[in-house]
Formats: sequence, C-alpha cells, structure tokens
Amino acid sequence: MTLDLFAPQPQANVLPFDGVVEDYGLILDQEQSQQYLQHFLSQLAWQHDEVHLFGKHHVTGRQVVWYGDEHYQYRYSGTLKQAQVWTPGLFRLKQHIEILVGHPFNSCLANLYEDGSQGLGWHSDDEPALYTGTSRENVIASLSLGATRKMSFKHKIHSDKVDVLLHSGQLIVMRGATQQHWKHSISKTSKVLTPRINLTFRYFYP
Repeated sequence: MTLDLFAPQPQANVLPFDGVVEDYGLILDQEQSQQYLQHFLSQLAWQHDEVHLFGKHHVTGRQVVWYGDEHYQYRYSGTLKQAQVWTPGLFRLKQHIEILVGHPFNSCLANLYEDGSQGLGWHSDDEPALYTGTSRENVIASLSLGATRKMSFKHKIHSDKVDVLLHSGQLIVMRGATQQHWKHSISKTSKVLTPRINLTFRYFYP
C-alpha cells in the first residue's frame, strides 16, 4: 500500500443519502497500477463504443470492451455487446475485488479514455439485467488505472452533487439504490494528457 500523504483515504459512503458509494482507497500500489495499465492498454480488445441516445446512433471517442464468464450478450446503452473470454490478468483482479467487496461478479466493462478530451456524460447503470426479481439494488465495483480523473454524482431529484477524484489503483463500489437515485459522469479536462482505464465489475442475471 502506498504511503503517499495525498493518497485517497477509504470512506464508508461518499453520498449524503439515497445510495451507497464506498471508497476503498488504493487497493494497488503505484508499481502494480502501472503494470496493469500497460498490460491492459496493449492486451485488451479495445473498440470504439456504439450507443443509441434519443433515437440517434453515436460512435464514441472512448473505447470499451466486455469480458465475462460466458459468451453472454449484454444490452448496454441500447446496443448488444458480446462478452470476450476473461484474460488471466483481468480474472485475477476480479477474484481479488470479489474478496474485498464480498460480492460475486460475472462480467467487466473496461473503458479506455486516451486523455482528458474523452469523458462520459451523465447516466445511471440501471439496465434491467443488473437486477434480480423485484430488487432495485445492485453492486458495481469500479477500479481506476492511469491518469487521475474526476467522477461526479448528481441526484436525480435534488440539487446535491458530489465530486470524487479517482486515482490510479483506487476502487469505489456503488451499492444499493444508488443507480435509482443518482447519475454519474466523468468530466472532460484539457489538463490530462495521459490515458486512464476504468474496469467496472458487474453481475448480470441471464
């Protein structure tokens, strides 16, 4: 674990109400984070994301790739995504995070932001396949690698907004009814010139 005085400190919940976003702080040290970043930059099957918003088809600058237990098709932002077979490094990370979080995951959406000109608009991860039965609660673990970027949370009804700086090796976990009540985004910035990879581990119900 890093001894950096400015490293993010764990928090039980960064949200004031209507949801839980746990900040685990740095679960990887600087050397581990850099090794994973370089490995995933070159080894994952990156492709530009395609989304449907308000009846229009968009191809994003951000690149993505799905990995999962099986060759599942996942519906995400109005399109079907075919899961790739886990790579050994990604699968080991999944197992490590499952132990830390205490929850199983059967898929991972990896996101690549080449620099600060690429971000992610306001949205909630509330696809029906993320829920079981009548439950409106899910668990999504998000690991950051590379450049520090700002993630923002905005309540869907109230004016409350929370900003979190995500560092390389930092893990946050969105739990409970967070997706029901909050949207989140990754802000664009001209100050960031290096890449960031975000690994979001999820459990999809077939």
